[in-house]
Amino acid sequence: MEEKKIHMITAVLLIFNILILSVGFLLVKRQEFSENENRYLAVFPECKWEEIKSGQFMDDVNSYLCDHFPLRDAFIGMKSRAEIILGKREINDVYIGKDDYLIEVYQKPVNTERISRIFSSFAEKEKTKYLDLNLMLVPTAIYVYQDKLPQFASVRNQMDTAREIYQACGIPAIDCSQALLENKGNGQLYYRTDHHWTTYGAYVGYETFCKVKGLEPVPLEELEAEKVTEHFCGTIYSKVNDYTYKGDPITIYKNPSDELTVYYPNTDVTTDTLYNLEYLNQKDKYSLFLDNLHSLVEITNNTAVSDKELMLIKDSYANSMVPFLAHHYKKVYVFDTRYYKLGPSNFIDEHPGITDVLILYNMNTLDMDLGIGGIY
Repeated sequence: MEEKKIHMITAVLLIFNILILSVGFLLVKRQEFSENENRYLAVFPECKWEEIKSGQFMDDVNSYLCDHFPLRDAFIGMKSRAEIILGKREINDVYIGKDDYLIEVYQKPVNTERISRIFSSFAEKEKTKYLDLNLMLVPTAIYVYQDKLPQFASVRNQMDTAREIYQACGIPAIDCSQALLENKGNGQLYYRTDHHWTTYGAYVGYETFCKVKGLEPVPLEELEAEKVTEHFCGTIYSKVNDYTYKGDPITIYKNPSDELTVYYPNTDVTTDTLYNLEYLNQKDKYSLFLDNLHSLVEITNNTAVSDKELMLIKDSYANSMVPFLAHHYKKVYVFDTRYYKLGPSNFIDEHPGITDVLILYNMNTLDMDLGIGGIY
C-alpha cells in the first residue's frame, strides 16, 4: 500500500511539473536574442509540405521548443556547473583553466596557404606606392597563458603558424608574442571570459608596434585610465554557459593631448571619442571600442605628432589598440573587410596621403575570418 502511495505521489508531481512547464511555455514572453549565448534564438517555422515530408519541419519545431523552454538559461547553467564540478575541463571547445580563466581551444588551421597568398598578393599590388606596410598576427590567451591550462590540454603553437605566414607573404612582421610573454606578470593581458586581449594587452602590442616603427610610445602613466565596468562577460562565457563566473573589468585609456574627430561613414555619425559607453548597458560590452562593427571608421587627430596617415585592416582585436595608435597619425582609416566591399586597394588609390598600412588579426579567428578575402 505504501509503495502504491509513493507511485501515486510521483505521478502527480510529474504531471504537475509538466503542466507548470507547459503553462510557462505558453505565457512567458518569447526572446529573439539570447545575450548569454550571444546568438539569435530559433523562430517557429513555416508549415510547408516539402519540409513536413522531409522531416525538416519537425527538426525546426524541436529547435524552437529547445530555444524557448522555460528557465532554459538556468537549466543550461546548472548543467555546465555540474560538469565542471565533476571534473570536466573542456566544454564547447573551451578549456576550463586555472584562476577562473576560460581559454578557447586553438583548432588546427586549414587555410594558412590561402591566407599567405592573399597577403602576398596585396603586398605585391601595393609595392609601387611606397607604403610602409606591416603585418601583426597576435597570439591569444592559449599561447601566452599556457600555465593556466588544464594538464591534459593539447596545445598547437600559434606562432609557428604566424611565422609560416610571415615568411610566405614577405610582409615585414610586427611580432608582439615575446613582449606579451614578458609582461605576463605586469598585468592582465587577456579577459578571463572573452577571447580578446585587454586594453593592457593591447598596450603591450602598441609598444611593440612603436618599437618596430621607430616611434616613441606614450607612457601608460601619462594616459587617463578609467575602469568603466567590473562585469564584462564575453564570448567564451557564452560558450561555456556557467553563470557562476564573475565578469571582467574593462579599463579604457584617453590621451589628454589628443583632439579627435571620429566619423562613421556607414551611419553618418561624427563624434569626438573612440568609445561608445552605451554598450555598457548590454552584455557585449567590448563593443564600446569603436562603436562595435563598422566597415570603415575615419579618425582625425588635430594634435597628432606627425602628418602621416595610417590604414588599419583588422579584426576586432585592433579596436582596443586604436586609441593608442591615434596619437601618432593625423588620420587613421580603420577597415573591417568583412563589411567594406570596395577593397582597401581602391581606397589607397583614392587617398594618396596614406603613408602606412597595418594588417592586424588575432591567431584564433584568422583561419576562418570572412574578411581576409576582401583585402585583395
